[in-house]
Amino acid sequence: MTRTSPEAATQKALVIMAHPAESSLTRTVTSAIVDALQDFDHDAEMVDLATERFNPVFGPADHAAFNGKAPLPEDVRKEQRRIDQVDHLILVYPVYWWTMPALLKGWIDRVFVAGWAFDENAEGRITKRLGRLKVSLVAIAAASEATYLRRGYREAMKVQIEDGIFDFCGAPVVASMLVTPDRLAVASAAREVASTLIGHYQRTL
Repeated sequence: MTRTSPEAATQKALVIMAHPAESSLTRTVTSAIVDALQDFDHDAEMVDLATERFNPVFGPADHAAFNGKAPLPEDVRKEQRRIDQVDHLILVYPVYWWTMPALLKGWIDRVFVAGWAFDENAEGRITKRLGRLKVSLVAIAAASEATYLRRGYREAMKVQIEDGIFDFCGAPVVASMLVTPDRLAVASAAREVASTLIGHYQRTL
C-alpha cells in the first residue's frame, strides 16, 4: 500500500471489535485494519468491547434516561464522546445467527439513543443527527456467500443494520463487507480484507 501525504491525513477512525476470544479471526482482521489505517497516516483507535467489559444490557438506568427521568449512564456518555471525536466508525464482528453479536447490538442499543443519534418530536417526526459520521461494516462469516444469497440473509442484514440502524440516524454506510470462509482460507486474508476496506475508506476523503 502507498502511504498518503500528511496533508491528506485528516480522518480519525474508531474501530470497534466485538469478539470474546483473545485469539480470533475477528481480532486478526481488526488489527490488520488498524495497522492499514496507520500506514496511511490516519488516526485509528481500536475498542475491544469484550476486554473493556462494556455492559450491553439496556437496563433500568438506560430506561430512566430514555424517559427523561435521569441523565445517561456515564459509560454510555463515554462511548458517545469517543464517536463525537472521529469521522469514521468501523465495526468488525463475527456473524452470530445471521446478525451481529449481542455485545455489539447492546452497545448500539445503549449508545445510539434519542437526543444524540436522532431526535423525535411529539408528532413522531425523526431528525437524523449523525450525518457527519461515516460507517464501515466488516462481518466475519462462517457460511458461504451462496448460503447468504440463497436464503436472503445478506439482504436481511442490510435492512436490519445498514438501513434500520445507521440510515435511521443519518450515518452513511460507505463500506459493508461480508467476509466469507473462502476469503479467509489464505494466510494473507486479514491484510487483503484491510486493503479492500482502505480502498473504500480512501474514496471518502
